[in-house]
Amino acid sequence: MILYSDFPSWITPEIIPGFPLRWYGLMYIIAFSITFILFTYQLKRSDVSMNQDDSISLFLWTILGLLVGSRVFATLIYDASGYYLTHPWLIFWPFRNGKFTGLQGMSYHGGVLGAVAGSFLYCRKKKLNYFQIADMIAAGIPLGYTFGRLGNFINGELWGRVTTSPFGIVFPYAPRFSTQISWVRDIAEKLGILFENTAMVNLPRHPSQLYEAAFEGVFLWLIIWFLLRNRKRFHGFILSLYLMGYGIVRFVIEYFREPDRDLGFIFALGKESEPTALFLSPWNFSMGQLLTLLMVIGGLVLFFLTKKISAKKETERKELNYRIHKRPPKKKIKKSRK
Repeated sequence: MILYSDFPSWITPEIIPGFPLRWYGLMYIIAFSITFILFTYQLKRSDVSMNQDDSISLFLWTILGLLVGSRVFATLIYDASGYYLTHPWLIFWPFRNGKFTGLQGMSYHGGVLGAVAGSFLYCRKKKLNYFQIADMIAAGIPLGYTFGRLGNFINGELWGRVTTSPFGIVFPYAPRFSTQISWVRDIAEKLGILFENTAMVNLPRHPSQLYEAAFEGVFLWLIIWFLLRNRKRFHGFILSLYLMGYGIVRFVIEYFREPDRDLGFIFALGKESEPTALFLSPWNFSMGQLLTLLMVIGGLVLFFLTKKISAKKETERKELNYRIHKRPPKKKIKKSRK
C-alpha cells in the first residue's frame, strides 16, 4: 500500500543546469501561447474586426499588465516583512546576491487585475468592445493557467498542508518539523517515517499545485469551453462566470494548501488555528480565500451589470428597429382648389 511519495529527484527547476532558463518561465510562455491560440480561434468565428497584429498587440498589453500586477501584488500584499515597501526598486530586480533568480513571487489575483487593466486600455485605445474581447480571452485562460501551476510543482513551491493520504508528497524545500512535537511524531509513525536519530522530519503534503492545475485549470476550462461558451447570452457573460468559477474552486482548494507562513490565517475563527500546516477547521481563512471571495463577488456584480447593460442595448435596438420599419405613413395633404 502506497502511503506517500517522494518528490521526483529527476525534476529540477532549471531546464539546463547552470543556465538561467527555468521550467517555470517556459511554462508561462506555454500558458500565454495556449491562451493566444484559443483567442485567435474564437476571433476568426466572431464579428470582431481585428487582424493578427492587433491581436498580438492586445496580448502584449495584457501580458505586461499581468506581470506588473502579479509582481506588485505579491511583493506588497503577501510580503509581511514590508521589505519592498522600503525597497520598491527591487520589485522587478531579478537578481539575488549576484545570481539571476528571476521574479520570485507572483500573485494570481494581482495578475488578474493587471491583465484586466492592460486589455481594457488597449480596447479603449482601439475602440473595441472590451467585454466581447474579454470573454474570448477568459475562455482560454484556464487551460493556459494549468501550465503555470505545473511550473509551481516543478519548482517544488506552494506546497499543501501535511497529509496522511496516498496523494501526499514529500517536497524537498518544505520546512521540516521538530520530532519533539506530538502530532509530528504521530503522523510520522503512522506513515512509517523513521526519525529516531533526527531532530527534524519532513512530512508528506498535499500536491496542491496539481490540484489547482487539474480543477482551476483543466476542469474549469472544459466547463467554460464546451458547456458555456456557445451559450453566451451577452458580452461579459464568460468573463463573469470565469471569475466566479475560479474563485469558488480556488476557495475550496485553499483548504488543502498551506497558507503563507508570514501571513498565516487572515481570519482564524476556528477553535484551533495552529499549526497552519494542518487542516484543523473550515473556519480558518487564508489570504488566498479572502481574495478569491472578493473575486466571486466581483464576478457576480459584473454578471448582473453586463446583463443589465446588454438588456438596455437590446431594448434600444428594438425600439430603433420599430421606429424605422413600423413608422406610420405620412398623410397626404390635399391642396384646396381655388
